[in-house]
Amino acid sequence: MKAEALFWRQCTEAVTADGSIDAQRLMDLVIATYRVHESDYDEIERSAETLLRENHALTGNISALSQAFDGQKKLFEIILNNLPLGLSVFDSDQRLTLSNTRFRQLFDLTDEDVIAGATIADLTAKMRGTESASTKPGRRAGRHSSATVRSSSLRRREWLMDDGRIIQSMVTILSDGSNISIHADITEDRRAAERITYLAHHDPLTGLPNRIHFREQVDATLTERRPDQQIALVHLNLDRFKSINNTMGVSAGDKILLQVAERIRASAGSENTLARLGSDEFAILQTGKQQPRNVTALAERIRRELSKPFLHGEKQVELSVSMGIAIAPEDGEETDILLKNAGVALSHAKADGRKRERFFASEMEAQIQLRHALEADLRAAVENEEFELHYQPLYDLVQRRICGFEALIRWNHPARGRVPPMDFIPLAEEVGLVVDIGRWVLHRACNDAAQWPEGIKIAVNVSAIQFSSSDLTQDVSEALAAAALSPSRLELEITESVLMENLSDVLPILHALKERGIRISMDDFGTGFSSLSYLSSFPFDKIKIDKSFVNDIVDNKEAHAIMHAIILLGDALGMRVTVEGVETAAQLALLECEECDEIQGYHISPPRPARDVPHLLSLPPNGGVTHLPEAKH
Repeated sequence: MKAEALFWRQCTEAVTADGSIDAQRLMDLVIATYRVHESDYDEIERSAETLLRENHALTGNISALSQAFDGQKKLFEIILNNLPLGLSVFDSDQRLTLSNTRFRQLFDLTDEDVIAGATIADLTAKMRGTESASTKPGRRAGRHSSATVRSSSLRRREWLMDDGRIIQSMVTILSDGSNISIHADITEDRRAAERITYLAHHDPLTGLPNRIHFREQVDATLTERRPDQQIALVHLNLDRFKSINNTMGVSAGDKILLQVAERIRASAGSENTLARLGSDEFAILQTGKQQPRNVTALAERIRRELSKPFLHGEKQVELSVSMGIAIAPEDGEETDILLKNAGVALSHAKADGRKRERFFASEMEAQIQLRHALEADLRAAVENEEFELHYQPLYDLVQRRICGFEALIRWNHPARGRVPPMDFIPLAEEVGLVVDIGRWVLHRACNDAAQWPEGIKIAVNVSAIQFSSSDLTQDVSEALAAAALSPSRLELEITESVLMENLSDVLPILHALKERGIRISMDDFGTGFSSLSYLSSFPFDKIKIDKSFVNDIVDNKEAHAIMHAIILLGDALGMRVTVEGVETAAQLALLECEECDEIQGYHISPPRPARDVPHLLSLPPNGGVTHLPEAKH
């Protein structure tokens, strides 16, 4: 009931008989009505208070949600703008709806450039770079039909920026034609990949093509060869280069290799292909019609350039090169065959004494197979100790007696029989087995000499490789200690080639050996280029005159005069002189007149097994010195 109507009803009820309103009556009615509805007012009041509280709580929740939303929005913006990758979102009309800071940085765009609604075309026009042609979409790529979307939901695009950076975009196209793109700076990754590809095909030291790249170039050249065209393949190997690394260090070896590569590059010229196949191996591919004349001239230029000394600091290093040459189509029309045949020719060049080139010939292959078989047998011989030592007497012309023996190795092969030293010693040096063989010879010779009388010395030949590829001083010390042999009874014979390899590194070793009391002899004196200069570089105990000077001394005045001069030279320098290869009584008589110190040769005795040494030593001194009788075996 409305308040006005209720009030008027109460007024009517308070009217008296005389028509006046009884004020007290009206007050009572109002109070009674109020009391009737008092409980309702309390409930309303309580409900109002509840509503106020709930409204306050709701207002607080809305405020908290609003703050949380603002926080999430700020967090999203922080994450978005601190991503390491660029992000952009375009709607189906190809208008920008979202992007981050990295996107702007990658493409050199300003905040004004990337406002919402900017088109791809607008942004592309403002980028400081161009898209790679290989990744450009077709003319209709901007219109993403349903067929396009289904078949090409992911697309890669690349941009080459003006400052050299490469930006890659991975674009995900959604079903409604809109797209989400991730952008990354792949400059360093691309350069690293290119570097890896480069290193896979080039030698990192010289920058030359490597074996893989060279094969590819040979393949391509052979495929494109015209019928009247010849292709020469030259396989080069630096002789004994390993000794440079061993004596001077790998770093020094690398610096010399750089000089070698530059000289070969200059000799080969830009029209020929040069590659480095390995540590000390190079190869050249030459095309043309006038073969083998052109490749022969090329080999001569290379040999001439590499014969000049190489400088490392104040040191001069001398090198030589061996070359094997195969020519297509005569020696093969396939890469593998041509490379193999050039390698076969190289092996023959090295076996023939190095410092030369050899052209492939069909019979070489059979010979190289035999050589490989011999190498395998030689390795087995080292393990199985198939070697033995024979000893050739050194005869003292003053005391008229045997004063020592030279140890000479022999190989008794179980199937081949006796293999001559000239057939296996060069091979042992080439494949590095001479170190193990030389160490065995030292130990066996010292052990055998320990069984001889005190005054009898033992002479052992030492290879240049033993100086560079092993600790020769330690090997000698261990051999002497194991045999309990006095160092004064050991004589080491070296050739001029030992000093030629690296004089500055060899001399300290020789001095260390000599200080221990070991005698040092120069073998094959007079056969080298600088024998006299080497005599002044080290105080040798003995010089051994090569047998080539002995052959004609009886009938040739010039040969006799040379022999006379060498003996006088040795006497003047305080060095004993031993003449090798004495085979006749006339040669012996002449050398006695020249007052030579020692002789060695078949006129005294051929090399004998160790078991014959006691018999040789038991023979009485022979004043006339005639040929010693063969021992009874």
